Amino acid sequence: MADTDGTQDTHDYHLDTPQVAEHLLLKGCHSLDWGMKNRLSHIFDPRSGRTVMLAVDHGYFMGPTSGLERIDVNINPLLPYANTLMCTRGVLRSLIPPTFNKGVVLRASGGPSILKELSDERIAVDVEDALRLNAAAVAVQVFIGGEFETQSVHNMTRLVDAGNRYGMPVLGVTAVGKQLVRDAKYMRLATRICAELGATYVKTYFVEKDFETVTAACPVPIVIAGGKKLPELDALTMAYQAVQQGAAGVDMGRNIFQSAFPSAMIQAVNQVVHAGMKPKEAFELYQSLAR
Repeated sequence: MADTDGTQDTHDYHLDTPQVAEHLLLKGCHSLDWGMKNRLSHIFDPRSGRTVMLAVDHGYFMGPTSGLERIDVNINPLLPYANTLMCTRGVLRSLIPPTFNKGVVLRASGGPSILKELSDERIAVDVEDALRLNAAAVAVQVFIGGEFETQSVHNMTRLVDAGNRYGMPVLGVTAVGKQLVRDAKYMRLATRICAELGATYVKTYFVEKDFETVTAACPVPIVIAGGKKLPELDALTMAYQAVQQGAAGVDMGRNIFQSAFPSAMIQAVNQVVHAGMKPKEAFELYQSLAR
């Protein structure tokens, strides 16, 4: 037992100061458990409420695509500039330094390669393994309108149920196949379905017309996918427009690691997302950092 000799009377109750509990300023998360909120704080910067996710999970269906041939050489130097790393458990265990102490979002669905019908995915990682790897969230692909729509939605809801048991957020990734129209009407449908069925936050594509209706109609945070490689100024413009229209950040891969100067690009994206830097200024920053 503690030594009670010399114990002083308590007196510092701060009676004139109301109790304050700090909240995570993130859309739709007020009812989540503490562990879930804590994990989300490793994904979204608590100061800005936004995130720059570095997506390097392409290999789970594409193999060693351009820019991801060597994760240790091409990606690890970028980690200090990302809020979150989105990757597979194989890459995390074999190549990501254990000293990386920011959020990790694990790709948890998979199955077919680019040689097959992509929408026929299954759950490929269980929540217990994600917890073992200290992940901040798990990500599952949802193919609204795809051939295996119901299967992919079921994948997500199974992970949501497990995530709620263990305090693990689930990122619903709205996949867009070649046969589906990329417009605000479709994005509103896909993101709302993910949110209604329990996704903690949602990843979708930016559309230039009426994107603000997509973010307004979704009750949880939306991050945008970077998509195919664009010229740097165009990618920065897309990121700027998305956050100005309600997105909570970006999950950008090819537009960073396929850039001529990836380190400069991710730093420019950070300024756009967290500081609201205009695209032209951010592109000038990119040019000044490029080397």
